[in-house]
Amino acid sequence: MSRLDELRDIEIGQPTSWPAWFVVVAALVLAALLAFGGWQFLVQDQLQMLERERAREGELRNTYNSKKGMVVNLPAYQAQMVEIEQMLAAMVRQLPDSAEVPSLLIDITEAGTQRGLHFVTFDPQQEEVGDFYAVLPIRVEVSGGYHQLAGFISDLARMPRIVTVGDMTISADDSGGLTTSVMLQTYRYLTEEGG
Repeated sequence: MSRLDELRDIEIGQPTSWPAWFVVVAALVLAALLAFGGWQFLVQDQLQMLERERAREGELRNTYNSKKGMVVNLPAYQAQMVEIEQMLAAMVRQLPDSAEVPSLLIDITEAGTQRGLHFVTFDPQQEEVGDFYAVLPIRVEVSGGYHQLAGFISDLARMPRIVTVGDMTISADDSGGLTTSVMLQTYRYLTEEGG
């Protein structure tokens, strides 16, 4: 009897009568179907989830390393912040508030007068308001000698408050004296009350 004849005689309902080669083939086919189904419905999804979790692990490691670096450097950042706050406070102290501006204007005129300069014009201009400070331009015209003018500019630079010098024109008169027109700028700190 050939295997083809044996295959025709197999009764599916009675596995005990199946030939051995058919049992092996049936078991292999069943095992292949189980393996394919398991791969398709269980293992493949698990492998995709594994890849997603590996990618997420890399992101989490990068985040961890970044935050670890921040924590390690936190004392240095805090010290730097304290230093910056101190520098800012020192700079703000160089900006007079609105009550100190008149005394600063008097200090400017006294510095020129003590150097022997004669004030022809002392004209505070309209204040220009910025974010946290205001600029007060002052048009000044003085007459005197070169050394007196140089000493006056030097005195302005040494003032405890910020005074800048700009737009300077110097002309000589017939007697050899100098007439100097200059735009001084001083700055005022804007308080939180609005001015």
